[in-house]
Amino acid sequence: MHLVRYLSPVDGRPIPGVRTGDPESGTVAPLPGVNSFAELLRLTREELQAEVDKAGEALPVAGLSFLPPIDGRGEVWCAGVTYERSRGARMEESSEQSVYDKVYTADRPELFQKAPAWRVVVDGEPVGIRSDSGHDVPEPELAVVANSHGEIVGFTVCNDMSSRSIEGVNPLYVPQAKLFAGGCALAAGIRPVWEVADPKKLGIDLVIRRGGDEVFSGTTSTEKLVRELQDLIDALFLPNDFPDGVILATGTGIVPELDFALAAGDIITITIDEVGTLTNTVAVGREPFEFLATNNLEGLR
Repeated sequence: MHLVRYLSPVDGRPIPGVRTGDPESGTVAPLPGVNSFAELLRLTREELQAEVDKAGEALPVAGLSFLPPIDGRGEVWCAGVTYERSRGARMEESSEQSVYDKVYTADRPELFQKAPAWRVVVDGEPVGIRSDSGHDVPEPELAVVANSHGEIVGFTVCNDMSSRSIEGVNPLYVPQAKLFAGGCALAAGIRPVWEVADPKKLGIDLVIRRGGDEVFSGTTSTEKLVRELQDLIDALFLPNDFPDGVILATGTGIVPELDFALAAGDIITITIDEVGTLTNTVAVGREPFEFLATNNLEGLR
């Protein structure tokens, strides 16, 4: 079961619902009286589970258009350098290696805002790389969904796109290396926390294809994550309110070697056991993502 947002086949409004079965051939049931994910993420975990149990009459998934599982004042944040592989890759690319080594073991985690709800792309939409970068990679990450009360209520798949060349010049360029058009993608569904037995024992797989050929693949497990999930959420909520909930990507344990860089047209597929799959095609620059601002104005995001 996944919590999803989809466009009503009747009037085109975004509708929160519950998807069951295969993403291609399963069903979706709307949540009566619920108009947004923001409303769901204002509920306690217990209240959310009760609301999900009220799902209405199901309809086939086929032909429906799905939206990112975040809306309203929701935000996506990221935690950095939470895997040993990430620490090593950052140190390898950077002119200031010690900062990454220090933050890996520090009490305070690295946390940064990735995107407001309207900038997020979903499974099947393009992801972006900056036109002024030249060395970009995907970062496959388990994303934790927290409600406005700071409770973990679910999980999804995040692709935290990153410019290695920009961050490598100076760690102070992290915002430019991380925040750009098409830089944040989420799978279409949120797997409820009560359906995941142990989120610290999930396999994560990344495959990149170019012209039909596999040009990179990698695998890791959330067992290698050095931070506790609730600790990361607690650190995020300590100075902030998230009235419509927040999604926190928990860092990557898969980073291609320095001789690999994404190119336009590459197809990126990320799969996390028990959580879901996210597939996007790479596009370059701002123009391919103008639809995000347009759709937001039309109320579709």
